Amino acid sequence: MSDDPIKEWILTEGKATQITGTSSIGGGCINAAQRYDTDAGSFFVKTNRRIGPAMFEGEALGLKAMYDTKSIRVPLPYKVGSLPTGGSFIIMEFIQFGRSRGDQSALGRKLAEMHKSAKSDKGYGFYVENTIGSTPQINTWTADWIEFYSKHRLGYQLKLISQRFGDSAIYEKGQRLIEKMHLLFDGAVIEPCLLHGDLWSGNISADANGDPVILDPACYYGHNEAEFGMSWCAGFRGDFYSSYFEVMPKQPGFEKRRDLYLLYHYLNHYNLFGSGYRSSAMSIIDDYLRMLKA
Repeated sequence: MSDDPIKEWILTEGKATQITGTSSIGGGCINAAQRYDTDAGSFFVKTNRRIGPAMFEGEALGLKAMYDTKSIRVPLPYKVGSLPTGGSFIIMEFIQFGRSRGDQSALGRKLAEMHKSAKSDKGYGFYVENTIGSTPQINTWTADWIEFYSKHRLGYQLKLISQRFGDSAIYEKGQRLIEKMHLLFDGAVIEPCLLHGDLWSGNISADANGDPVILDPACYYGHNEAEFGMSWCAGFRGDFYSSYFEVMPKQPGFEKRRDLYLLYHYLNHYNLFGSGYRSSAMSIIDDYLRMLKA
């Protein structure tokens, strides 16, 4: 392995002859991020000194799947690899962001175009397991959406909470909700659409032209409404939803199901950041148990 596989790729397959500078970019709490400037343009590089390449391979597959829809703009991934000192890296297209997060109406329309154009004939899931934050996200192909969401989303998060925190109360109530949640889908037409999977404000931006950009995905094929599960920290406004539903019509029972998709992310935040998110998750579960008389 090269002493610097990032530099080696940029100077060969990246078609640069000179790296003119590097600069740190504010990354998340999991990875470090850098911009590499070269005579062939700029590259965006993320590194993780502890985790192997599987996490970035999942991200690259998701980015490429979204990129191939030719709908909403995402950075094109170029290379995933291992670091010689341990850990991994991903090199991707550098996108110069504009001054604002862009037009909410355009974001809603472009996101709906991606959902409409990218469907799966394998069912619900994805080609690899990936992560939601640093939590494993199980993407085993499943023919039925309610089964997939019950087992690999809500059920998996509840099991982790039980194991990590010994919280039997939320686990048991969550299982009661899972048994009854099929009642929330009466009349809905569900198709496996390609989802970004982790769409909150930190993963939404706009390029220099003002066109929306989404990044850092946790992709899988799922019910399109699950894309709004992080709406509590995404800043979606009315014009976002109205533009979205012009392309992807609203399904019967949408309002009743909204909190079901928020619940997955509240449970994940409980697992990632602790019991500060427990009350929000429990409140959603209790409301549904009352609604469903479970």
